[in-house]
Amino acid sequence: MTDSATDPIDPTVPTDTPPQDASAELVDQVDDRQREIDDLKDKQLRLAAEFENFRRRAVKERQEAGWRAQGELVRGMLDVLDDITRFANVDPATVDSKSVVDGVQLVEKKLYKSLAGHGFEVIDATGHVFDPALHEAVSTAPAASPEEDGVVAVCFQQGYVINGHVLRPARVVVKQWSGN
Repeated sequence: MTDSATDPIDPTVPTDTPPQDASAELVDQVDDRQREIDDLKDKQLRLAAEFENFRRRAVKERQEAGWRAQGELVRGMLDVLDDITRFANVDPATVDSKSVVDGVQLVEKKLYKSLAGHGFEVIDATGHVFDPALHEAVSTAPAASPEEDGVVAVCFQQGYVINGHVLRPARVVVKQWSGN
């Protein structure tokens, strides 16, 4: 005979290992898996919270960058605003109309120069080939020759670009060759 006991019902199964050890081992494995699941859930929740914080921070930083850019643009126009204020307070009885016109032209130049420092450009349309990305055709005019076909004849309203982005297309009349 052998030293180890056998199960009386099934003599091939040894009774050395009590069934409680197997169930205790399973319980330990289940507990380990539950701890892993809880850890993964915790990590997922932390990542979700971290991402939400990042998203909020990015939105706030984008807003603040926009406000700073607007502030810089306005700061560049303060001198122009001061000039306009001086014009508004001029006594019309002591200033002739030519001086007013000359002054307004100087203020206009100063304004365009200030805006140009921020990437602002006027779309130069007259005499150039019509470009639908920069121009809006409001009418057509007859062209004198085939070479003038598609060339801007008149600019009704200036267009503007800032840093390569069209703020407003120039509204233009385009020459059209009829073949006659």
